[in-house]
Amino acid sequence: MLEHDERSGAEVAQSVGIDRGVLYRWQRELRGKQEPVGAVPKGLLPDEREELRRLRREVRQLQMDKEILKKATAFFAKESK
Repeated sequence: MLEHDERSGAEVAQSVGIDRGVLYRWQRELRGKQEPVGAVPKGLLPDEREELRRLRREVRQLQMDKEILKKATAFFAKESK
């Protein structure tokens, strides 16, 4: 599960390069669904469900890698001063 993000919707939208209205529309659409956020939709074919699971794992790994790289960059930038 993803951590709670304390940023405003406008900040999140800007950070991913989309319009704030699009982000809020997606949020409203997700709230209207019965399935929990992150659940694999039942209407997908088995291969599509497996690919979605694999891609979600990959996204989580890439997010962790990005955080590590951000921290390492900050550390080395501080050390080089």
